[in-house]
Amino acid sequence: MAYTGQPVPSTVNPILRAKISDGKSVVVTVPENTEIAAQTFVLLDGFFGVAMESVKTGAGETAEIAISIEQAEYETDQITTSDTYKVGDLVYFKASTKKLTTNAGTEAAPNRLVGRVTSGKDENNVISFILLPQIG
Repeated sequence: MAYTGQPVPSTVNPILRAKISDGKSVVVTVPENTEIAAQTFVLLDGFFGVAMESVKTGAGETAEIAISIEQAEYETDQITTSDTYKVGDLVYFKASTKKLTTNAGTEAAPNRLVGRVTSGKDENNVISFILLPQIG
């Protein structure tokens, strides 16, 4: 901060924008006629993450919820159980089933790339995966 008599000349540049979060979560819109359970993976407004609360919307109503998009390791049973999940496999989110899969989908109906398996499917159909950056 500049002050009168400062031994080194300086210029004060006011910051016009301020940081509003650490980017570990975002608020998204839940469309009408949608039910979301807390701690489930969702794809809303182009963001994939974990719903931080439960919500249910009816006809003609929407809601806002926060979802965690933190790049971290997650454990889940929200998977397509017929798929084989091995360490290193890419994981996709299939919007129509609201489940993770190792299937990239088709060009006409692609699944969203969301992570990479860190611990393969166990006898309880649970996997661990690293959430990738939000790129598309």
